[in-house]
Amino acid sequence: MTTPPSPQHAGGTTPTGGAVTVTDAEARKVAFGAFVGTALEWYDFFLYGTAASLVFNRLFFTSGNPALATLGAFASFAVGFAARPFGAILFGHLGDRIGRRRCLIITVTLIGVVTGVIGLLPGYVSIGVAAPVLLTLLRLVQGIAVGGEWGGAVTLAVEHAPIERRGRYAVMPQIGSPIGTLLSSGAFLAVSALPPASFDSWGWRLPFLAAFPLLYIALWIRRRVGESPLFEQLLAEDEVASSPIRDVVTTAFPQLLVGACACLLGVGGFYLATTFVISYGTGTLHLSRSLMLTATLVAAVLEIGVLVAGGRLAERFGPARITVAGGLVSVLVAFPMFWLIDSRGAGLVVLGVALGVACLSIPYAVSGPLLADLFPAKLRYSGLALSSNIAGIVSGFVPLVATALQAATGGGSWSAAVLLIVIALITTLGGALAPRLSLSRDEVVAGG
Repeated sequence: MTTPPSPQHAGGTTPTGGAVTVTDAEARKVAFGAFVGTALEWYDFFLYGTAASLVFNRLFFTSGNPALATLGAFASFAVGFAARPFGAILFGHLGDRIGRRRCLIITVTLIGVVTGVIGLLPGYVSIGVAAPVLLTLLRLVQGIAVGGEWGGAVTLAVEHAPIERRGRYAVMPQIGSPIGTLLSSGAFLAVSALPPASFDSWGWRLPFLAAFPLLYIALWIRRRVGESPLFEQLLAEDEVASSPIRDVVTTAFPQLLVGACACLLGVGGFYLATTFVISYGTGTLHLSRSLMLTATLVAAVLEIGVLVAGGRLAERFGPARITVAGGLVSVLVAFPMFWLIDSRGAGLVVLGVALGVACLSIPYAVSGPLLADLFPAKLRYSGLALSSNIAGIVSGFVPLVATALQAATGGGSWSAAVLLIVIALITTLGGALAPRLSLSRDEVVAGG
């Protein structure tokens, strides 16, 4: 059993090591607020990924070559990830300077508004090349906002949580991911029952337009959440970093790389197992859209249980060990996952997707506390945001790379399985190195 993180850099303490009184009721309130915001965040982000597989490749990236159209749609999907580091830099700086709560209100507003506007955007037939250009620009703005959302949500949850129960509260923002998947896949599953002409003309827009009322709910809840007690302590003691991004890059660059490696499977592996698999199942295997969307729904339900269990296990064994275990298990199931999908049997396809998502969710469950232990309080928002989004920018290209590899190797799934193994091994390495770089009591003084 690992020892708990030192109080100087753990949630629930002041930057100088003095105790901050945080009740479980307050921690639950903050964690729920973080969860609601990230659920909307991932609903919007996953919605785009699903639409890239089913809609944008036909209605926005029109081409005589279906493979090229799909590549164009996945390229616009990747743009959102390419923009995320810029959001991490912007909101990481602001989050460590003016507060976590303010930034999270801004990011969730941007995400919700942009997603709703995508639902109003005319297609290629109506406005020509302007359609994919505008769609890509909106995806760019969405990516910037998402780049600042997760790091702030996890930081706020960790810094409000009692130290001995950080795992269960830090996992709440992570649960927003499968909930977002359930909402987005469920919404597309519902509208996919429409006649093809109705689906193409207006049906696909409904899930995007639903972002507007969801944004209202998220803002109402998030505005009721208080600021991090650790950040308030930093303000009171005038210990706020003047240039947090610069400080992270110059003083904690190895931590950034290790954190990014540890996050890669939970993000990049997920998009391989969902966004790419939906495209592969419907385009190459000629399976129905409803079957592939149902598979992602079942996987999301299973993922919630895995995340909850992972958060509890992190409190007992430490997040690094759980990360290593999740990476190794994902290596073992990579080929069986695709063998099940290639069988084309409905039950086996669902089982394959669910199995893959469950295994890669193990390290994702503990990425919050693992990254929080790598960075001191005054740099934590920036450190978490940059680490996760370095992984994010790589992850955004995973469906694109998987599609290109599949085309280059004759259309089989073995290349995607190998890609998943590579991603899983990188995360395993990150988990193995993380304990060596986690901050010690002597290294953290007054949040520095």
